[in-house]
This record gives sequence, C-alpha cells and structure tokens, in this order.
Amino acid sequence: MTRSKPQPATAPATAAARKPGRPTLALSLQFADARHRPLLPRHHVIRWLRHALEGPAEFTVRIVDTEEAQALNRDYRDKDYATNVLTFDYAADPVVSADLVLCAPVVEAEAAAAGKDLVAHYAHLLVHGALHAQGWDHEEDEAEAERMEAREREILAELGFPDPYA
Repeated sequence: MTRSKPQPATAPATAAARKPGRPTLALSLQFADARHRPLLPRHHVIRWLRHALEGPAEFTVRIVDTEEAQALNRDYRDKDYATNVLTFDYAADPVVSADLVLCAPVVEAEAAAAGKDLVAHYAHLLVHGALHAQGWDHEEDEAEAERMEAREREILAELGFPDPYA
C-alpha cells in the first residue's frame, strides 16, 4: 500500500505570498494593453503591492489603453479623460478587495514628462492605488494628502525606488 503525502487544502499561488512578515495577496494581473507587460512581471507587482498592504488583500490589476481608462473614469467619476490609476475598492474587512486600473499610455507619458523611470512610476502608482483601496485619501484634506504621500515615500524607499514627489 502506497501512502500519499497529505496536501494542504489551499496553497498560495506564489512564493511571494508565502514569505513571512508581509500580508498575503491574491492577485489577478491583466493586460488589455500589453505594451508594458515585460516591465511588470507578476513577482515584482506582488512585491510592490505587498509592501503597501496593512492586511490580506485580493487585487485585480488591469493595464488598459486610453479608451478603456477614459470610459471608466467618465462612467464612475464623471471625469471624461483617461487618468493614470483608478482604484475600485469593494471590501476592507477582513480582506481588502479592489481593482486597480492603470492606463499604460498615461503612465508612460507622465513618466517621460517628469523624467522618471517608467518601472518606478508604475511601482508608485500601484502603491498609491493599494493605499486608496485601504482607505487612504488625498483629495479631501491636505493633512491626509501629506500623510499619504509620506507613506508612499516610505514604502517606495523600502523597495529601493526614488522619492516620487522629488
């Protein structure tokens, strides 16, 4: 009689999800606009997002073109233009659940205009979106905006990226 080794009921999808010290993250990474796929390997996106998490999360990250970003911004925020990142948060407790939508052409144009590394800009916007999903805000209160920017700087420094606001 051969015995099989018991298997766990569920296993993390990636090694990054198993590392101690950081919250777990279930991630769906989608590329409707694939121009930057090589710049955003799954393990990097997971690392960047997990550094921004205060607890477990389930995120869908979708990289889109201008048309899709503009339609989402218009339909959900009444702003008829493509923006760099949109955060759609659905739940906060016990697990943060959100969609982060990044517009590849806008992200690329912003990075070029500011003389920033494109990967660093993506990392910043993913951290920014993850903080929004957890309730951080910068639009209503200047003091909150300063706290959020300080937190973004701290996270990005931990990840080895330069200050995005410098």
